[in-house]
Amino acid sequence: MQFKLEKKDSESSARAGVITTDHGKIKTPIFMPVGTTGAVKAVHIKELSEDTKAQIILGNTYHLYLRPGLDVIESAGGLHKFNGWDKPILTDSVGYQVYSLANTRKLSKEGVLFNSHIDGSKHNFTPEYVIDIQRTIGADIIMAFDECTPYPCDYDYAKNSLDLTHQWLKRCVTHFENSEPKYGHSQALFPIVQGSVYKDLRKKSAEEIAGYRADGNAIGGLSVGEPHELMYEMTDLVCRILPEDKPRYLMGVGTPVNILESIALGIDMFDCVMPTRNARHGLLYTKNGIINIKNEKWKNDFSPLDEEGTSFVDRQYSKAFLRHMLISQEVLAGMIASLHNLAFYLWLVNEARAHILASTFTEWKNKMIKQLGRRL
Repeated sequence: MQFKLEKKDSESSARAGVITTDHGKIKTPIFMPVGTTGAVKAVHIKELSEDTKAQIILGNTYHLYLRPGLDVIESAGGLHKFNGWDKPILTDSVGYQVYSLANTRKLSKEGVLFNSHIDGSKHNFTPEYVIDIQRTIGADIIMAFDECTPYPCDYDYAKNSLDLTHQWLKRCVTHFENSEPKYGHSQALFPIVQGSVYKDLRKKSAEEIAGYRADGNAIGGLSVGEPHELMYEMTDLVCRILPEDKPRYLMGVGTPVNILESIALGIDMFDCVMPTRNARHGLLYTKNGIINIKNEKWKNDFSPLDEEGTSFVDRQYSKAFLRHMLISQEVLAGMIASLHNLAFYLWLVNEARAHILASTFTEWKNKMIKQLGRRL
């Protein structure tokens, strides 16, 4: 994997670049739609590629491991062959699942023992095994095993968790270097910065991870309930330490405003379930603000979903029709809304990139932030 930094904004830390993988190029900043089980909910692969202009998607290591299972994925020739997506894929670290399975898992220096949420069966993830799982899935970018700390957590918990994450990282790197990809394309390993909302821990983690000179680096343990101001503060601190010539990935973020603010701090890559999850409940993101399409006010509004639409669904369907589909509980409602929101998110990061290249990012970002958070 290679990363070329093309342009830096003069008034912020925003950057535009290009990541090159064996499955294609990724122009940054970029948003990655989340395909938890290998597919993005309610969106066809063709629509994902052609209509939302997605360049890379994310698969969930934990969920793919449990179902369909590694034997099925390996028999198919890897996730790219299994789901038909021929562009880059990133798989996550399992760290968030370690966090979310707090009531059914046991942490130790060796790894994590947990019960499946599907059938209660016991499984043991070690740093080495997590690398093996992601080798079998075959993603272009894979993540080191970590623990995602909850918010709030006390300092001692965050420190002990960080020490564990760093110990696991060393084992991940060693095993990654001593193993090979399975399907003829290269894979890149990203370490993950942790440390909760404690400046000294974040600094320590960022410095240690920068020392590995990995192909890219991720920032985890944020967007887990902390105030946005704290998230931005930790992100800014870490970005000032991580290597400038490597892509930076802020995991699990977030709203359109979060994304623009984080781009301004130097982040290149984002993922979040928000655009598709909220779409299924009728929440639409537009250039002028947020729409709850279930509201009565849209019942007789036959205007496009977004006046300056970012995909074909914006031109083809009206607010009134989508509201009717949602109220009628038609499956089509989730498909239309998901496609709209993903197209909007991809439009947003592409516009950010264009303004960085044109040296107009900060002025545009400040204007957009005033609009994006409004409830219409």
